[in-house]
Amino acid sequence: MKIEQLYTGCLSHAAYYVESNGEVAIFDPLREVEPYIEKAKENGAIIKYIFETHFHADFVSGHLDLAKKTGAQIVYGPTAKPDFDAVIATDGEFFELGKGKIKAIHTPGHTMESTTYLLIDENGKEHGIITGDTLFIGDVGRPDLAQHVVAELTEEILAGHLYDSLRNKIMTLSDDLIVYPNHGAGSACGKNMSKETTDTLGHQKKTNYALNPNLTKEAFVKVVLSGLTAPPAYFPSNVLMNIKGYESLDEVMLKGYKPLSIEEFEVLQHEENALILDTRNATEFAKGFIPNSINIGLEGSFAQWVGEIIADIKQKIILITDIGKEKEAITRLSRIGYDGSIGYLNGGFKTWENAQKPIEFINRISIDEFEEIYKKNKLVIDVRKKSEFDSEHLVNAKNIPLNTLQKNISEFPKDEYFILQCGGGYRSMIAASLLKQKGWTNFDELEGGFDAIRNTSLPKTTYVCPTSLL
Repeated sequence: MKIEQLYTGCLSHAAYYVESNGEVAIFDPLREVEPYIEKAKENGAIIKYIFETHFHADFVSGHLDLAKKTGAQIVYGPTAKPDFDAVIATDGEFFELGKGKIKAIHTPGHTMESTTYLLIDENGKEHGIITGDTLFIGDVGRPDLAQHVVAELTEEILAGHLYDSLRNKIMTLSDDLIVYPNHGAGSACGKNMSKETTDTLGHQKKTNYALNPNLTKEAFVKVVLSGLTAPPAYFPSNVLMNIKGYESLDEVMLKGYKPLSIEEFEVLQHEENALILDTRNATEFAKGFIPNSINIGLEGSFAQWVGEIIADIKQKIILITDIGKEKEAITRLSRIGYDGSIGYLNGGFKTWENAQKPIEFINRISIDEFEEIYKKNKLVIDVRKKSEFDSEHLVNAKNIPLNTLQKNISEFPKDEYFILQCGGGYRSMIAASLLKQKGWTNFDELEGGFDAIRNTSLPKTTYVCPTSLL
């Protein structure tokens, strides 16, 4: 049995390609399905099954397009009620794949339909478990997401189910099984995920806090629900798209991959109320951009910040990208259900610049300039997550996390100079573009962020764990 993890870093997402004797199963595919089809074709195999571990919240799965293009069966675990044809497995049901088998193990907790799939090779040996968001490396799936779609499924109820699933279904399995989770570090679907993307179940039993055999159910519920931040606002919309269906990616690309002249670009901006999304890196954006643009660079956690910053998942979007990056931008938007791309400026920002159209700038300051300004007791606003800020920050800095910026916009002064700072410059440029769009001009942005500050002698506050917690 061939098992291949297909990891996509910007989403911290793992899909799986499993093949035996010419038959393939794809687990939790991304929206763009051609790579799976090509891989099977190269191996002279056919895709027989598309297994979904649950209805995903953080991305739109490619199950429908993949099934349509290959004829493969979509499989969900018990209690799933999709609005399309799918096999609903029973707990313990086996599926033949070539000379191997796949066993569905119902493991509710992250969601009620969450299912773990046990991989059994051609010799009858149990090889590994594809756990979805039930079990991660170093963590488990958060039980507070389903309630945003089904109100009566409280986080406490789901956490209790998760405890039972882990104790009665997962921890009873062999220690030598390989754990293949759906996500790694950086995903919003957990809070303590490792950078490692596979491990043995035995090692996880020893090191994963949630698998501590001494935890009572009451203690488990408390610890697994502690420290959870609010999920990105787009999550419920993605769940519903995965349940109800969605527009084919081919149609989304056809609609979005349209080169626009400046005149067409301006018409769409005003008549369609389209948002200008500039996906260039922060350095290039700072040097010049189209007024009212928002900058979310493709080189960073693009999907996550699109979902946090653009409130309306149906928002019409016109793109500014580096030349040759147009399709990538549209694809990465579609992965999280933002299917509203309606074109891109042909030739990118240079076209606008060469036409001598109005341009705005963000003033980026170096760490040396920053040190001199800081000595004058100027306001520094740190847009990192609260947990990052609490861990270590510049003395007297003010924390307004980027994902709360628009809700707390009134906390940014208009009559006082300030400096924006994040971890490395990616998030602070997003913040800068949002503030510029809303009329702020009285600020600079620190190039290099706290990474640059850390290497100076500027005064910093480091979190010290209270003795009561040790």
